[in-house]
Amino acid sequence: MHISEGILPFNWALFWSVVAAPFVAWGLYKLKKQSSIDLSFKPFVGLMAAVVFIISCMPIPVPTAGTCSHPCGTGISGILVGPAISILIAAVALLIQALFLAHGGLSTWGANIVSMGVMGSFAGFLTFRALRSLKINMAVSGFMAGLFADWATYFTTSVELASGIKGDSPFMPLFWKILIAFIPTQLPLGILEGAMTAGMVVLLYKKRPDLLVKMRVLKPEEVTA
Repeated sequence: MHISEGILPFNWALFWSVVAAPFVAWGLYKLKKQSSIDLSFKPFVGLMAAVVFIISCMPIPVPTAGTCSHPCGTGISGILVGPAISILIAAVALLIQALFLAHGGLSTWGANIVSMGVMGSFAGFLTFRALRSLKINMAVSGFMAGLFADWATYFTTSVELASGIKGDSPFMPLFWKILIAFIPTQLPLGILEGAMTAGMVVLLYKKRPDLLVKMRVLKPEEVTA
């Protein structure tokens, strides 16, 4: 996902930064609100930030797409802390990676937040909630949430890259070329991320169901059922 520094023209880099800004502000607001209610919430968010940072810090270069592939981690953070704070977590992880690890860039920070933070978090959160509302078990719901969070991130990255570098060329042919370029790495990585997300959710369900209730992932009656 990490779109490299200088890949996007200034106008597109600015556009994605403007799109990302209100979501990051929303995350800051939600974090402040939740922390005022529960003092233990910030340490948990810090733990989730570390998880997302580590998971998304293992890049596999995709030279034909001008970027790299890797698991994202926003599926699990979207499930556990909600999409708003998950977006904030992704923004912080991406900023540190851009500044100190040369993964991504400052000019493309907004675009990377939109793809990994916004799209990944919402895809994971909404998929999990939809499947749970249909009484699908935790493992399958977690797997599909992680899978779709990962794939949504790379679908959005393909849109961002094609929009930014197409010049006078048609958008769709370039979009499909970039999307197809991701498939050899992202198809198995999406499955891997689905498995990791399912494993983490199931582990918490077995060992700390009270935490899932506290984070409003489960209702109390779902634990006792």
